[in-house]
Amino acid sequence: MRAVVIGASGGLGEALSTGLAGRGWDVDALSRSGLAPSGRGLTPGRIDLEEEDSIQAAAAQIRAHGPVDLVVVASGLLSDGQDLQPEKSYRHQSRPAFERVFAVNTIGPALVAKHFLPLMPRQGRAVFAVLSARIGSISDNQIGGWHAYRASKAALNMLVRNYAIEEGRRNRAFIAVSLHPGTVDTALSQPFQANVPAGRLFSPAHAAACLLDVLDGLAPAQSGKAFDWKGDEIPA
Repeated sequence: MRAVVIGASGGLGEALSTGLAGRGWDVDALSRSGLAPSGRGLTPGRIDLEEEDSIQAAAAQIRAHGPVDLVVVASGLLSDGQDLQPEKSYRHQSRPAFERVFAVNTIGPALVAKHFLPLMPRQGRAVFAVLSARIGSISDNQIGGWHAYRASKAALNMLVRNYAIEEGRRNRAFIAVSLHPGTVDTALSQPFQANVPAGRLFSPAHAAACLLDVLDGLAPAQSGKAFDWKGDEIPA
């Protein structure tokens, strides 16, 4: 079994990579830095979600070693210093913020799909998974705010639904899915952890183990949907 994890140098991406390797997968652990966890079954590589040439080159290198059964896009952007923070009001929206957040959270995974879906088998189980977020649910949005991030994840969920339909025509066992890991103790969530209820801040290892269990239990009938770390479906 071969897997590709994109964003493998991040806290959750690293945990997903090592978790898969621990379950017997051969893992291409890709990241912008090219650094990845070391160990048996893990092969580091470089990819930059903001550069399509980099995505295409990574896919070409992996193609040479045969089909890929699982692709997980574990990269994401929520904030970056004072120049990029989640908007509390529409008055705080800006073109640069939207462009940067969408580049990483939506366009990057879309280009990964463009170049990596062709590497997946046309028969038998194949899974394309992206890390999304519960706040990408339109019907579950009760408080507003965080406009660019919410919109980028909602758009990502729509793309996953598209891939489920398109690839499902070629391989009836194909699954495309969005995953919500909960609030994980990583650099992405660190500035926003103060209001997380006790017991709801997960370690990367715990969140990764939960998500891998969810992936193991998915069936083709669930393709195109979003699920949280417990395996509960998140409404669109």
